[in-house]
Amino acid sequence: MQEDRPWSRVQLQELARAGATGAAPEPKPLHALVSEPAKRSPAAVCLHYQGRDFPYSEVDEVSSRFASALAGLGVKRGDRVAIFLPNTPQFVFSFFGTLKAAAVVVANNPLYKERELERQLSDSGAEVIVASSDVVKGADLYDSVGRCRKKTSLRHVVTTSVADYLPSLKRRLAPLGGVRSVKREDTVDFRSLVASSPPLRSSASVDPVQDTAVLQYTGGTTGVSKGAMLTHYNLYCNAVRTARYLPLTEGDVALAVLPLFHIYGLTAALNAPLYAGSRVVLLPSFHVNEVMKTIQKQRVTSFCGVPAMYIAVNSSPKARGFDLRSVKVCVSGGSALPQAVRRRFIELTGARLVEGYGLSETSPITHCNPLTEGGVRDGSIGIPFPETDATVVDIGDPGKALEAGSTGELAVRGPQVMKGYWNNPDETARAFRDGWFLTGDIARMDGDGYFYIVDRKKDMINVGGFNVYPREVEEVLFEHPGIQDAGVVGAPDEFSGEVVKAFVVRKAGAPLATEDEIERFCAERLVKYKVPKKVEFVQELPKTLVGKVLRRRLREPGSE
Repeated sequence: MQEDRPWSRVQLQELARAGATGAAPEPKPLHALVSEPAKRSPAAVCLHYQGRDFPYSEVDEVSSRFASALAGLGVKRGDRVAIFLPNTPQFVFSFFGTLKAAAVVVANNPLYKERELERQLSDSGAEVIVASSDVVKGADLYDSVGRCRKKTSLRHVVTTSVADYLPSLKRRLAPLGGVRSVKREDTVDFRSLVASSPPLRSSASVDPVQDTAVLQYTGGTTGVSKGAMLTHYNLYCNAVRTARYLPLTEGDVALAVLPLFHIYGLTAALNAPLYAGSRVVLLPSFHVNEVMKTIQKQRVTSFCGVPAMYIAVNSSPKARGFDLRSVKVCVSGGSALPQAVRRRFIELTGARLVEGYGLSETSPITHCNPLTEGGVRDGSIGIPFPETDATVVDIGDPGKALEAGSTGELAVRGPQVMKGYWNNPDETARAFRDGWFLTGDIARMDGDGYFYIVDRKKDMINVGGFNVYPREVEEVLFEHPGIQDAGVVGAPDEFSGEVVKAFVVRKAGAPLATEDEIERFCAERLVKYKVPKKVEFVQELPKTLVGKVLRRRLREPGSE
């Protein structure tokens, strides 16, 4: 712990609240998150999926059988294994089985089309993939794999059905729900492979500090995604710190509706609860009514989400009809949490909701607001996690640290920071300066060590020489009673170079928001050059699966 930093006093209070110490976690392989609770409490429920419970002992055994199966397929230490699945038990079995085989996980978005999947498989060099064989309500979930298979280095395709691990009655009724499992040519069935493979007597040896556990591809919100090499210890340390921060115990129930292929979902919704021995409730996708029903029925205590999820709960006319009071703590990440959204969610549920911050390259969490009474600061991402150091540096000269209150680029260092980008030494070199990772985010720090993200460096708008940060304008738009969602970008302008353009989703049932009225609303709250000069009304904003607005899509020609 950095004892001479402005945030040290607050951090000590936070550690005391959580009953934790500032000592760094001991380096361990990431699969210890499953194997250790399985030894401690083998009968305790690890996963709950669609009415079926999976104890820690079963998750540990099935993942060990999958590791054995991978060895039988020729997978060696350091080889890459791709997972192309939604949040199902098979994702978890495959994930930890791959790690036990000392191989590297490449988790792909299961909604990717052929071109997107092909790029990540080709870049990673994955030779094995675990994918769904289903056609669900007419959508072929295997299609992207089938189309790009021969264009990549894939040698083995392991297929499974989303219905394979459902309770027996639900499995029989799956076809009535539009789920049809299809036998795919030249593939291996996951359940048959696992059943025919004995559990590994011991997991393959890894160096937790040096060996890569996951190739985590960045979101690509500002360009082509890159593979961040995250070690076992990067991910293990972040899981431990997150679990202690919340804090989670064996009696807690964590909702995993964030996609597990995304680093935020992987750490906050799966790895951290497993470290604590908690129960993880898996949901393959976000549907607000199903989420609220699940929280009520399973008595969920921990819900990590993105702003879009909290907005959906706030906006649901059915929210008052559900008992959501079991939830004790919620963390929001992935994108900026508008304060109006945070206040409304707390009022609705009684839960503590705070904003945190992280990146794919940092496993992901580097900052979070304290959960101590009065510890939250509006608009702040909070203070650094223990063992994490942070500073704000000059945008033009990253070697120059700035004083508190100054705006510059956020730089971090700590045990959760990646080794570098896979097969990309030039990007790796650009990302680091004197041991600090340059995040690409514009930030400032106040005198007490709280950090505030102003915006992405690449998203900054230049209006006649004045810098405008989209987040600041979006915060104002979210205060408007007729606006449900908003995204801000720079639009070309002959006179100013750029002007502010807002894309707005109107709130159903509210008085109709007009372009002139929105401009007047903003003009009362922002300096003139920050006021949107263009407003476009849309049905929805283009977003990643974790709710981050794809501003590059908004800037593309034809978006007007």
